[in-house]
Amino acid sequence: MTVTTEAVALTDRHGVRHPLPAPEAEAQVRADDRAHVFHSWSAQAAIDPLPVAAGEGSTFWDYQGNAYLDFSSQLVNLNLGHQQPDLVAAIQQQAGRLATIQPSVANDVRGELARLIAEVAPDGLEKVFFTNGGADANEYAVRMARTVTGRRKVLSMYRSYHGSTATAISLTGDPRRWANDGVDSGTVRFFGPYLYRSAFHSTTLAEESQRALEHLEQTILLEGPQTIAAIIIETVVGTNGVLIPPPGYLQGVRELCDRFGIVYIADEVMVGFGRLGEWFGIDAFDAKPDLITFAKGVNSGYVPLGGVVISDRIASAFDTVPFAGGLTYSGHPLACAAGVATFDVFRRDGILERVRDLGSRIVEPTLRSWAERHPSVGEVRGRGLFWAVELVRSQETREPLVPFNAAGADAAPMGAFAAAAKQGGVWPFTHFNRTHIAPPLVITEDELVHGLAVLDEALDVADGYTV
Repeated sequence: MTVTTEAVALTDRHGVRHPLPAPEAEAQVRADDRAHVFHSWSAQAAIDPLPVAAGEGSTFWDYQGNAYLDFSSQLVNLNLGHQQPDLVAAIQQQAGRLATIQPSVANDVRGELARLIAEVAPDGLEKVFFTNGGADANEYAVRMARTVTGRRKVLSMYRSYHGSTATAISLTGDPRRWANDGVDSGTVRFFGPYLYRSAFHSTTLAEESQRALEHLEQTILLEGPQTIAAIIIETVVGTNGVLIPPPGYLQGVRELCDRFGIVYIADEVMVGFGRLGEWFGIDAFDAKPDLITFAKGVNSGYVPLGGVVISDRIASAFDTVPFAGGLTYSGHPLACAAGVATFDVFRRDGILERVRDLGSRIVEPTLRSWAERHPSVGEVRGRGLFWAVELVRSQETREPLVPFNAAGADAAPMGAFAAAAKQGGVWPFTHFNRTHIAPPLVITEDELVHGLAVLDEALDVADGYTV
């Protein structure tokens, strides 16, 4: 007998459906998952994934009826929240009219979304190549840069994540790269700015910006400028720390790229489409890349979609020379329909404005107060609805609460913090010794305040590990 995997639900006085416990359905979901689903980044026998029954807005429920405020927006992609009705309707309507079509023909929603993206991109970036997600967006951006420059090397930061396909994982700086080293031998890493743990012994943001640029310039010179096709930088480093570039840094990267004929790729897979309160994160830093990669927030991941916004200079290089790349599902109509609807929702509901407001009025002062009250909080940093709280054993020594890339018993303090947050009904985003604040951009003020209060209490657990 097949057990339905849809939890029984009730509707509250606000019209929101809340799943009730459905133990038989949960048992079937768990059994199928454990028997047949192969999960990413995991030792398969060591995991027990939570069966999720439903989602609505900023909340999702398990099959026991437990509700969790989604403070990670799943993988920082669910910008408009779970089951946003306009996005769902757009997909349904598109499916009823034209469910799919190959990328070599013109399609109305594909062309409309490309136009909408170009209209909010920096001046001079008018073309869009659609992909299925962020990793392949970075793959194709690098391919474009290598083609137009005739060079091979690409520079990226140690603290970075650019995806898990061949070139993207080689560009990645964090430990997920280690098992895949050598897949693309044309990648070189450098240290980006990070004042709290400065590799350059800086004491001010100005020093950090200047010294990080001097380091990057030396890396370029030592690698040979004539060998370097591109520099790829997450506009704000995401999973690896929510590292906000100091004033002048990204403009300095632009100047170095211009001086040495290098393509500047801005990886906006995580911070594009509202996360910082801007259409593109680069708008907050007054710098202009040659290529912008995007995914996630362009349609909240309702149907897989990513892409590359291409400068006129690079796009024109392929006017008479074919671009050697393509994907069967490039610009999929269902994905693009959700993307077009995303623009409508952003503008109708003032999403960018509310992100800036909630970030500055609610999140920042709350997190600053944590640093004063919790000995485990070493630094808070961020912008809009994208923040990191760096947890330490000592504010004086800045020793991380857990070691770099900790696992097993070494990671127990962060595990205890995360468990306390979940017990309080908040699903946190943790990575190494940090918790990140990245809820859906549609989170209500009351939900945001409540979720932050739960994390505040969970920090009491982290405080217990300080010295």
